[in-house]
Amino acid sequence: MELQETVTVPTFTDLDEDAFLRDIYPQRRPAVLRGMDLGPCLEKWTAEYLTEKGGDKEVKIHVSTVPQMDFLHKNFAYKTLPFKEFVKRASEKTHCDYFLCKEPADLSKQFPDLAADFHIPEFFAPDQFFSSVFRISSCGLQLWTHYDVMDNLLAQVTGTKRVVLYSPQDALHLYLSGDKSEVLDIDSPDLTRFPEFVKAKRYECVLEPGDVLFIPALWFHNTLALHFGVGVNVFWRHLPADSYDKKDPYGNKDPVAAARALQALERALHTLDELPADYRDFYGRRMIQRIQKRTCSDSQSTTSTQQDSDRTSPSNHFTKPG
Repeated sequence: MELQETVTVPTFTDLDEDAFLRDIYPQRRPAVLRGMDLGPCLEKWTAEYLTEKGGDKEVKIHVSTVPQMDFLHKNFAYKTLPFKEFVKRASEKTHCDYFLCKEPADLSKQFPDLAADFHIPEFFAPDQFFSSVFRISSCGLQLWTHYDVMDNLLAQVTGTKRVVLYSPQDALHLYLSGDKSEVLDIDSPDLTRFPEFVKAKRYECVLEPGDVLFIPALWFHNTLALHFGVGVNVFWRHLPADSYDKKDPYGNKDPVAAARALQALERALHTLDELPADYRDFYGRRMIQRIQKRTCSDSQSTTSTQQDSDRTSPSNHFTKPG
């Protein structure tokens, strides 16, 4: 979108684990990693090969009649199809339905034959691994803007995909409902409904086959399949294990402490409802001021240089991969 400041996500070539952990991971910013050894999947994973190897194993998928999937208004249906049927229909050049496979999984357990073709970059310790998820989508399908609470790598194996990302610090400009943005059309947004959206800085890249995108936790991302494509999303726990909800199969529930804080906030807001409107306004503003003072990484008293440093420094609670 022309009204938004747009930044190209930087690309790094032929990185090894040490360089990733030293130069990229601490910055907490998206990065495209090119020249990674993803294994024979880059040559093997044609639609025909996937249907042969995946066979009749059933997978849960999203099916929509429109290209922009909207989770908030559920403009898609949940269906279960044999994997080979799903790949066949998703890869059709002419289609009236749009298909997306994004169920939680461990490829090595769900599709061991296919998992053997894909080499997961060894950027984290084995006990930090959470999931490896197929990202298979029809050409033209656009996935809603959302964030994840775990660090992840999006490996593009076949096809091309545009990814637009927004910093966690632009959350107030994204009109959030839970972990998702209400702005469905990020390229031509309704600025009457979402006037603040133009203030969010847009980070953008196009993933080619073999590219891997590092998406730090809490960074919002929106994907658009420029062709039928196959990818793998690898998530790992970068916070201490007890920070996460143990009943969360997808890895997208807020950390336990954050969920408790949000629940406490809701209770506080209900308490404010007991006051007259002018008092609610006054004490609501005081609460906002205290929250900003206690939690925001930037302070108006700091210099812009310090602000940039604060924005890119990892939290002391992060567990360094590996």
